[in-house]
Amino acid sequence: MILHPTARTQENFLPQPTSAWNSNSQTNAVRSHILFAFGAVLALALAWRLRDVLILIYVSALFAVVLTPVVDSIVMFEIRGGRRITRAPAIALLLGAVFLVLGLLFAFSLPPVIRDMHQFGEDLPARIPGIVARLKHLPLADKLGDDAVTQKAEGALSTTTEYLFSSFPTLLGGIFDLLTAVILCVYFMIEGNQAYQWFMSLFPVLDRLRLAVTLEKAEIRMSKWLFGQGLLMLILAVCSIIAFGLLHVRYFFLLGVLMGLMNIIPIAGGVITILIVGLVAALDSWSKMAGVFAFYLIYVNIENAYLTPRIMRSSVNLMGLTVLIALIAGTALAGVVGALVAVPTAALISVLIQEYFVQKDAGSNSAVPDEDPPNAAILTSETN
Repeated sequence: MILHPTARTQENFLPQPTSAWNSNSQTNAVRSHILFAFGAVLALALAWRLRDVLILIYVSALFAVVLTPVVDSIVMFEIRGGRRITRAPAIALLLGAVFLVLGLLFAFSLPPVIRDMHQFGEDLPARIPGIVARLKHLPLADKLGDDAVTQKAEGALSTTTEYLFSSFPTLLGGIFDLLTAVILCVYFMIEGNQAYQWFMSLFPVLDRLRLAVTLEKAEIRMSKWLFGQGLLMLILAVCSIIAFGLLHVRYFFLLGVLMGLMNIIPIAGGVITILIVGLVAALDSWSKMAGVFAFYLIYVNIENAYLTPRIMRSSVNLMGLTVLIALIAGTALAGVVGALVAVPTAALISVLIQEYFVQKDAGSNSAVPDEDPPNAAILTSETN
């Protein structure tokens, strides 16, 4: 069939739908990438602006995760007649026990400290010569005089008083943040299951089971970390109370409990607390301070060589270098709060990296769990 020249000319001017559609799709793709980049930058800027709030929410959620097994144990405990308490009273019982213990500790331990501090402030001018006499036994201490030491002590006291008054609003803000974190933690423990289901609904159905198994592994590891860290805190508190009592250190019970509580922050918490104990012991004699430091040195070696490998290695399965890096990063990002949650956060990140980024052998079937997590049945029914 031979086409007329005019028909060939008209055929050349017909629209090409395929090329036009490709051009429009490429334009839409470029626009979507630009909008996504703009949205990501805006989200990052908003997150940086609200970083304090996000850190508070994250810390509350993390403590809710590690405390949920304790609440579940209280709920599973049977009262007379086979009855069990509900979740809200179990949380109230846990918080009440914690506040009761802390209240009794402060009620019996703080009054002697406050009384001695007040007495020390009144007797400080009379104690200056004795302090100078002790300092003269140190090298290059002969250049210090009574008047110079008195002036420096008075200046230090006035500076400390001014600092306490200026930092009072910051202290109130910290107390408010602590109460907010406790309230958020309670809500996470009560409504955590609903929040978890909503979070899982953001992912495709086929990926939910694998993510559920991974998060379940992380929850188990963080709960084991809490148990192991609590056991180490208890051991350190008991050993410190005994050692400080034998050394006749002032407020030995309070300082021993403080040693155990601060051990929740690995490495840094113990170092800071033992320096405080050393200063308190130095008020009586240098030999007591040396005994305190000698005790802590011996305990740290025993803990690192025997206790930590047997208690913490099976719980979080993290190398010492990983823990140290996590502490440095957490302290740099959020200060004391960051150091507090650094180890469980490192455990969570290690589980996610091991599941999604570490290349496994072809014969291993690590994606399939040994046992289904508690939420696996729910996710499977949603998939079907």
